Amino acid sequence: MKIVTFFKLLYNSFVKRDDWSRYYLAEKIFYLIYPKMKISEYGNIYHDDVVFKNYYEKYVGNNFHSYDRKYTLMNILKIVKNLNGHYAECGVFEGATSYLIAEAMLKNEQLFLYDTFEGLSKPSGNDGHYWEKGDLFASEDLVKSRLAKYENIQYRKGYIPDRFDEDSSFKFKFVHVDVDLYQPTRDSIEFFYDHMVPGGIILCDDYGFYSCPGAKKAFDEIIKTKPENIVFFPTGQAFIIKE
Repeated sequence: MKIVTFFKLLYNSFVKRDDWSRYYLAEKIFYLIYPKMKISEYGNIYHDDVVFKNYYEKYVGNNFHSYDRKYTLMNILKIVKNLNGHYAECGVFEGATSYLIAEAMLKNEQLFLYDTFEGLSKPSGNDGHYWEKGDLFASEDLVKSRLAKYENIQYRKGYIPDRFDEDSSFKFKFVHVDVDLYQPTRDSIEFFYDHMVPGGIILCDDYGFYSCPGAKKAFDEIIKTKPENIVFFPTGQAFIIKE
């Protein structure tokens, strides 16, 4: 970037407060520091969704690492709205995604939440070295307090898959798998695949991240024997639609 152009952008960004100039300048600086990162198009209207922004800052805070994933999930939920079935989440953490799912549910539907509420289980050899046992701890009491206004939530505290069989009589239309590690990801997809209604969605939150190699491995291993195709988003999420 030419030095004249750089100072022109600086002037427009901080004196004229030109929004496009600030975006373009930030993009160039970011690319110099971390060239692997690709910044998307200027003027994406989802950045101005005030309702979502308020939700995110309340339930997640000022760490925006999952901002795009949660916005994507919120919209994917619309695909299954008219199907008959229930919802499940494997890996709840502090309940921010559970809130989005609960908001999408109808009164006759239930949300089943499966979590140790004691953090991650022990990683295996498929999981690399990023995670340790006990990471991502959040208490059941915290999640329950955040979701207190919803009556149709069933809490299943324990290691996956220990409590799945309790709910084997239910059919599901949306399952969110966010357990980061190979074995609980595999156990979750194996169980819920056979309990999905046609058109239902299984979404893996951790699929596209080097920090979670086991999640991708588990999803790939199971679905390669199935008729569905994995849809992979640049957000790092991947999902299937049950045939």
